[in-house]
Amino acid sequence: MERIVFVIPDMPGGGTERVVAYLANEYCKREIPVTILLFAGHEVAYPLDKRIEVVSVGSPSGGRIRTRVDRLRRMRQFYRKNKNCQIWAFSVMGAVFSAVAAIGQRHFFLVSERNDPNRYDHPKIRNFFYRFADIIVCQTPDAAKSFPKGIERKSVVIPNPIVVEGIEAYDGVRDKRIVAVGRLNPQKNHKLLLRAFAAFVKQYEDYILELYGKGELEEELKGCSKELGIEEQVVFKGFSDHVMEEINQAAMFVLSSDYEGISNSMTEAIALGVPTIATDCPIGGSKMFIQDHCNGIMVPVGDEKALLKAMSELAKNPELGRRISMEGRKLREENTVSQIADRFLAVASKHK
Repeated sequence: MERIVFVIPDMPGGGTERVVAYLANEYCKREIPVTILLFAGHEVAYPLDKRIEVVSVGSPSGGRIRTRVDRLRRMRQFYRKNKNCQIWAFSVMGAVFSAVAAIGQRHFFLVSERNDPNRYDHPKIRNFFYRFADIIVCQTPDAAKSFPKGIERKSVVIPNPIVVEGIEAYDGVRDKRIVAVGRLNPQKNHKLLLRAFAAFVKQYEDYILELYGKGELEEELKGCSKELGIEEQVVFKGFSDHVMEEINQAAMFVLSSDYEGISNSMTEAIALGVPTIATDCPIGGSKMFIQDHCNGIMVPVGDEKALLKAMSELAKNPELGRRISMEGRKLREENTVSQIADRFLAVASKHK
């Protein structure tokens, strides 16, 4: 089997990075040679098989042309040295840099679109370079339909793996904790969750809110929780590579994002049986997995009142939470790492 080269900026923690780690480890178990090529950093937050090659070809450029040129030169050298490798770019800029670095070389080129394509700031640039790819892997059908026809025609849909093996679903009385998992950035709209929680704890005073993840908005969100008078009930937990074990007994999981591809933390929380509330993000990542009030609760994007109502429903109706939990656990057998790894390989084999 040809070497698979995952191209990603860095791996400091996050959903895309976690998927890359899952797939890389799975292929390594199958004795398929794997490289993770980092083009804007050196950090690896997730455990990797020691046989996986990790190559860093640069640091964040900060817009500096020389840094980007050096990065392209090192990437080109790597691709030339590994003539038969497959390039799997798991970021837009990874696709852009790989397309340029591999000019004149023959490599199978796969791009995995990881977010809502409609929210990218420079779609014309992205679409130009995506045309160099042999295949575009999207997470939802709506994501594929967001592209121009030329790109849509070579798109396939493969969702994220759901990984909860080794974690027993919890059946006891749940902790009075509301949890959210994700980068602390504008996309995740934690401010919406903070405002809804501030209203929620006026009635349910013994609950706390735990935010897992790190990001550029951490200090701003801490200031927001202070302004709302809830700083004593909001805990910033930082990054954890065992986050599912830590949230397993929580009363509810909340995804408050304005947009998503498919949230790994959401699907894994559902599969664990943590009662889950999620915004109905535009390209359909949530609605692919949630049947409203069956295995989770859906709320409109940006709707503070609807989010408050959903949180209150779960708090006052433990039986609803139990039913949602039991239904959600059925996801445990769907989209395993092995199944998703097979689908990527099948796509690569078919389109080479």
